[in-house]
Amino acid sequence: LEVVSAPTERAAVYAMFVVVALEAALNFTVPLYIQIVQGRTPFDTSLAMMPFNITVFVTAMLVVRFYGRFSPRVIARFSFALTTGALIWLSFVVTNNWETVPTILGLIVFGIGQGALVTLVFNVLVTAAPKELAGDVGSVRGTTQNLASAVGTAFAGALLVTLLSIGVGQAVAGHVDLPEDLVAQVDLDNINFISNDRLEEILDATTASDVQVDAAVQINIDARLDALKIGLLTLAGLSAIAMVPASRLPNYRKDEIPDPSPHED
Repeated sequence: LEVVSAPTERAAVYAMFVVVALEAALNFTVPLYIQIVQGRTPFDTSLAMMPFNITVFVTAMLVVRFYGRFSPRVIARFSFALTTGALIWLSFVVTNNWETVPTILGLIVFGIGQGALVTLVFNVLVTAAPKELAGDVGSVRGTTQNLASAVGTAFAGALLVTLLSIGVGQAVAGHVDLPEDLVAQVDLDNINFISNDRLEEILDATTASDVQVDAAVQINIDARLDALKIGLLTLAGLSAIAMVPASRLPNYRKDEIPDPSPHED
Protein backbone atom coordinates (compact mmCIF):
# COMPACT_ATOMS: atom_id res chain seq x y z
CA LEU A 1 0.00 0.00 0.00
CA GLU A 2 2.98 2.31 0.42
CA VAL A 3 3.24 2.44 -3.37
CA VAL A 4 -0.06 4.35 -3.54
CA SER A 5 0.17 6.28 -0.27
CA ALA A 6 0.60 9.71 -1.88
CA PRO A 7 -2.20 11.54 -3.76
CA THR A 8 -0.14 11.75 -6.94
CA GLU A 9 0.44 7.99 -6.94
CA ARG A 10 -3.26 7.23 -6.41
CA ALA A 11 -4.06 9.65 -9.23
CA ALA A 12 -1.67 7.71 -11.47
CA VAL A 13 -3.44 4.44 -10.63
CA TYR A 14 -6.86 5.98 -11.32
CA ALA A 15 -5.65 7.37 -14.63
CA MET A 16 -4.14 4.01 -15.58
CA PHE A 17 -7.40 2.26 -14.74
CA VAL A 18 -9.46 4.59 -16.91
CA VAL A 19 -7.22 4.49 -19.98
CA VAL A 20 -6.86 0.68 -19.91
CA ALA A 21 -10.62 0.31 -19.43
CA LEU A 22 -11.23 2.60 -22.41
CA GLU A 23 -8.82 0.58 -24.53
CA ALA A 24 -10.55 -2.66 -23.54
CA ALA A 25 -13.95 -1.17 -24.35
CA LEU A 26 -12.76 -0.08 -27.80
CA ASN A 27 -11.08 -3.45 -28.40
CA PHE A 28 -14.43 -5.07 -27.61
CA THR A 29 -16.51 -2.73 -29.75
CA VAL A 30 -14.53 -3.00 -32.97
CA PRO A 31 -14.49 -6.84 -33.22
CA LEU A 32 -18.17 -6.88 -32.23
CA TYR A 33 -19.13 -4.83 -35.25
CA ILE A 34 -16.69 -6.34 -37.72
CA GLN A 35 -17.17 -10.02 -36.87
CA ILE A 36 -20.72 -10.26 -35.54
CA VAL A 37 -22.54 -7.40 -37.22
CA GLN A 38 -20.68 -7.38 -40.53
CA GLY A 39 -20.03 -11.12 -40.51
CA ARG A 40 -16.37 -10.74 -41.46
CA THR A 41 -13.33 -12.74 -40.41
CA PRO A 42 -10.92 -12.31 -37.49
CA PHE A 43 -8.27 -11.43 -40.06
CA ASP A 44 -10.39 -8.48 -41.19
CA THR A 45 -10.60 -7.41 -37.56
CA SER A 46 -6.81 -7.53 -37.25
CA LEU A 47 -6.39 -5.36 -40.34
CA ALA A 48 -8.93 -2.82 -39.07
CA MET A 49 -7.19 -2.57 -35.68
CA MET A 50 -3.65 -2.55 -37.06
CA PRO A 51 -3.29 1.27 -37.30
CA PHE A 52 -4.50 1.64 -33.71
CA ASN A 53 -2.20 -1.03 -32.28
CA ILE A 54 0.86 0.23 -34.17
CA THR A 55 0.17 3.76 -32.98
CA VAL A 56 -0.09 2.64 -29.35
CA PHE A 57 3.19 0.73 -29.62
CA VAL A 58 5.13 3.58 -31.26
CA THR A 59 3.72 6.28 -28.97
CA ALA A 60 4.48 4.28 -25.84
CA MET A 61 8.16 4.25 -26.84
CA LEU A 62 8.45 7.84 -28.07
CA VAL A 63 6.55 9.65 -25.32
CA VAL A 64 9.60 9.51 -23.02
CA ARG A 65 11.26 12.06 -25.30
CA PHE A 66 8.82 14.69 -24.02
CA TYR A 67 9.53 14.16 -20.31
CA GLY A 68 12.26 16.78 -20.32
CA ARG A 69 9.99 19.46 -21.80
CA PHE A 70 6.63 18.74 -20.22
CA SER A 71 5.48 17.54 -16.80
CA PRO A 72 3.45 14.33 -16.35
CA ARG A 73 0.39 16.46 -15.54
CA VAL A 74 0.58 18.34 -18.83
CA ILE A 75 1.19 15.19 -20.88
CA ALA A 76 -1.67 13.36 -19.15
CA ARG A 77 -4.13 16.19 -19.71
CA PHE A 78 -3.17 16.45 -23.36
CA SER A 79 -3.39 12.68 -23.82
CA PHE A 80 -6.84 12.45 -22.24
CA ALA A 81 -7.90 15.36 -24.44
CA LEU A 82 -6.77 13.28 -27.44
CA THR A 83 -8.67 10.16 -26.34
CA THR A 84 -11.78 12.20 -25.59
CA GLY A 85 -11.65 14.04 -28.89
CA ALA A 86 -11.00 10.80 -30.80
CA LEU A 87 -14.01 9.05 -29.26
CA ILE A 88 -16.26 12.03 -29.98
CA TRP A 89 -14.94 12.13 -33.55
CA LEU A 90 -15.60 8.42 -34.01
CA SER A 91 -19.15 8.75 -32.70
CA PHE A 92 -19.92 11.22 -35.50
CA VAL A 93 -18.04 9.70 -38.43
CA VAL A 94 -18.40 5.97 -37.79
CA THR A 95 -20.57 3.94 -40.13
CA ASN A 96 -21.11 0.23 -40.56
CA ASN A 97 -17.81 0.17 -42.47
CA TRP A 98 -14.81 0.50 -40.11
CA GLU A 99 -12.36 0.95 -42.98
CA THR A 100 -13.24 4.52 -43.88
CA VAL A 101 -10.40 7.06 -43.63
CA PRO A 102 -12.12 9.22 -40.94
CA THR A 103 -12.64 6.14 -38.75
CA ILE A 104 -9.04 5.02 -39.10
CA LEU A 105 -7.90 8.56 -38.29
CA GLY A 106 -9.96 8.49 -35.09
CA LEU A 107 -8.45 5.18 -34.03
CA ILE A 108 -4.94 6.53 -34.65
CA VAL A 109 -5.57 9.65 -32.54
CA PHE A 110 -6.99 7.51 -29.73
CA GLY A 111 -3.93 5.27 -29.98
CA ILE A 112 -1.60 8.26 -29.53
CA GLY A 113 -3.33 9.29 -26.33
CA GLN A 114 -3.63 5.75 -25.00
CA GLY A 115 0.00 4.84 -25.72
CA ALA A 116 1.29 7.99 -24.06
CA LEU A 117 -0.84 7.49 -20.94
CA VAL A 118 0.04 3.86 -20.27
CA THR A 119 3.77 4.61 -20.28
CA LEU A 120 3.39 7.89 -18.43
CA VAL A 121 1.39 6.70 -15.42
CA PHE A 122 3.64 3.69 -14.91
CA ASN A 123 6.72 5.93 -14.95
CA VAL A 124 5.06 8.21 -12.39
CA LEU A 125 4.64 5.26 -10.02
CA VAL A 126 8.18 4.00 -10.59
CA THR A 127 9.67 7.47 -10.09
CA ALA A 128 7.74 8.12 -6.89
CA ALA A 129 8.61 4.81 -5.23
CA PRO A 130 11.95 3.85 -3.63
CA LYS A 131 14.00 1.19 -5.42
CA GLU A 132 13.09 -1.49 -2.89
CA LEU A 133 9.42 -1.09 -3.86
CA ALA A 134 10.00 -1.55 -7.59
CA GLY A 135 8.49 -5.04 -7.52
CA ASP A 136 5.40 -3.73 -5.77
CA VAL A 137 4.97 -1.07 -8.44
CA GLY A 138 4.95 -3.78 -11.09
CA SER A 139 2.36 -5.73 -9.13
CA VAL A 140 0.11 -2.68 -8.77
CA ARG A 141 0.41 -2.01 -12.47
CA GLY A 142 -0.45 -5.59 -13.42
CA THR A 143 -3.41 -5.79 -11.05
CA THR A 144 -4.78 -2.44 -12.18
CA GLN A 145 -4.48 -3.31 -15.86
CA ASN A 146 -6.09 -6.73 -15.45
CA LEU A 147 -9.00 -5.34 -13.46
CA ALA A 148 -9.46 -2.37 -15.78
CA SER A 149 -9.42 -4.60 -18.86
CA ALA A 150 -12.11 -6.85 -17.41
CA VAL A 151 -14.26 -3.93 -16.25
CA GLY A 152 -13.88 -2.08 -19.56
CA THR A 153 -14.92 -5.11 -21.59
CA ALA A 154 -17.89 -5.89 -19.34
CA PHE A 155 -19.01 -2.26 -19.29
CA ALA A 156 -18.84 -1.94 -23.09
CA GLY A 157 -20.79 -5.16 -23.61
CA ALA A 158 -23.52 -4.26 -21.13
CA LEU A 159 -23.76 -0.69 -22.41
CA LEU A 160 -24.03 -1.58 -26.10
CA VAL A 161 -26.57 -4.38 -25.57
CA THR A 162 -28.69 -2.10 -23.36
CA LEU A 163 -28.61 0.69 -25.93
CA LEU A 164 -29.47 -1.77 -28.68
CA SER A 165 -32.42 -3.16 -26.72
CA ILE A 166 -33.78 0.32 -26.05
CA GLY A 167 -33.36 1.36 -29.68
CA VAL A 168 -35.00 -1.74 -31.11
CA GLY A 169 -37.84 -1.60 -28.62
CA GLN A 170 -38.65 2.03 -29.41
CA ALA A 171 -38.37 1.53 -33.17
CA VAL A 172 -40.59 -1.58 -33.21
CA ALA A 173 -43.24 0.04 -31.03
CA GLY A 174 -43.62 2.96 -33.41
CA HIS A 175 -43.32 1.16 -36.77
CA VAL A 176 -46.54 0.76 -38.76
CA ASP A 177 -45.24 -2.20 -40.80
CA LEU A 178 -44.60 -4.33 -37.70
CA PRO A 179 -47.92 -5.29 -36.04
CA GLU A 180 -48.13 -6.59 -32.49
CA ASP A 181 -48.92 -10.16 -33.59
CA LEU A 182 -45.64 -10.30 -35.52
CA VAL A 183 -43.63 -8.70 -32.72
CA ALA A 184 -45.05 -11.30 -30.32
CA GLN A 185 -43.40 -14.04 -32.42
CA VAL A 186 -39.92 -12.59 -31.76
CA ASP A 187 -38.14 -12.66 -28.40
CA LEU A 188 -37.55 -8.96 -27.78
CA ASP A 189 -36.50 -9.70 -24.19
CA ASN A 190 -33.26 -11.26 -25.44
CA ILE A 191 -32.00 -8.80 -28.05
CA ASN A 192 -28.37 -9.08 -29.07
CA PHE A 193 -26.09 -8.02 -31.90
CA ILE A 194 -26.71 -10.19 -34.95
CA SER A 195 -26.05 -9.85 -38.67
CA ASN A 196 -28.80 -9.00 -41.12
CA ASP A 197 -28.60 -12.50 -42.59
CA ARG A 198 -29.14 -14.05 -39.16
CA LEU A 199 -32.11 -11.74 -38.54
CA GLU A 200 -33.67 -12.79 -41.86
CA GLU A 201 -33.27 -16.44 -40.84
CA ILE A 202 -35.11 -15.76 -37.58
CA LEU A 203 -37.92 -13.91 -39.36
CA ASP A 204 -38.30 -16.74 -41.87
CA ALA A 205 -39.74 -18.79 -39.02
CA THR A 206 -42.47 -16.19 -38.45
CA THR A 207 -45.38 -14.89 -40.51
CA ALA A 208 -43.44 -11.81 -41.60
CA SER A 209 -43.90 -10.66 -45.19
CA ASP A 210 -41.07 -9.43 -47.38
CA VAL A 211 -41.96 -5.82 -46.58
CA GLN A 212 -41.94 -6.55 -42.85
CA VAL A 213 -38.61 -8.37 -43.12
CA ASP A 214 -37.09 -5.38 -44.90
CA ALA A 215 -38.45 -3.05 -42.20
CA ALA A 216 -37.02 -5.22 -39.42
CA VAL A 217 -33.62 -5.40 -41.12
CA GLN A 218 -33.52 -1.61 -41.46
CA ILE A 219 -34.43 -1.23 -37.77
CA ASN A 220 -31.58 -3.62 -36.92
CA ILE A 221 -29.13 -1.59 -39.01
CA ASP A 222 -30.17 1.73 -37.51
CA ALA A 223 -30.32 0.46 -33.91
CA ARG A 224 -26.85 -1.09 -34.12
CA LEU A 225 -25.31 2.10 -35.48
CA ASP A 226 -27.10 4.29 -32.93
CA ALA A 227 -25.93 2.02 -30.11
CA LEU A 228 -22.36 2.32 -31.36
CA LYS A 229 -22.50 6.10 -31.62
CA ILE A 230 -24.05 6.61 -28.17
CA GLY A 231 -21.66 4.06 -26.69
CA LEU A 232 -18.66 5.93 -28.08
CA LEU A 233 -20.02 9.22 -26.73
CA THR A 234 -20.41 7.59 -23.31
CA LEU A 235 -16.79 6.42 -23.41
CA ALA A 236 -15.78 9.95 -24.42
CA GLY A 237 -17.52 11.25 -21.30
CA LEU A 238 -15.58 8.81 -19.11
CA SER A 239 -12.36 9.90 -20.80
CA ALA A 240 -13.19 13.55 -20.08
CA ILE A 241 -13.88 12.74 -16.40
CA ALA A 242 -10.40 11.21 -16.21
CA MET A 243 -9.04 14.75 -16.50
CA VAL A 244 -9.69 14.99 -12.75
CA PRO A 245 -7.08 12.41 -11.64
CA ALA A 246 -4.80 13.59 -14.46
CA SER A 247 -4.80 17.05 -12.88
CA ARG A 248 -3.33 15.56 -9.70
CA LEU A 249 -0.30 13.99 -11.36
CA PRO A 250 3.14 15.48 -10.59
CA ASN A 251 3.91 18.83 -12.14
CA TYR A 252 7.71 18.45 -12.25
CA ARG A 253 9.88 17.83 -15.30
CA LYS A 254 12.48 15.11 -15.75
CA ASP A 255 15.33 17.19 -14.32
CA GLU A 256 13.20 18.21 -11.31
CA ILE A 257 12.25 14.74 -10.05
CA PRO A 258 12.47 14.63 -6.22
CA ASP A 259 14.30 11.88 -4.37
CA PRO A 260 11.78 9.10 -3.65
CA SER A 261 13.77 7.60 -0.77
CA PRO A 262 11.89 9.31 2.09
CA HIS A 263 8.55 7.91 0.89
CA GLU A 264 5.96 9.71 2.96
CA ASP A 265 2.36 10.91 2.61
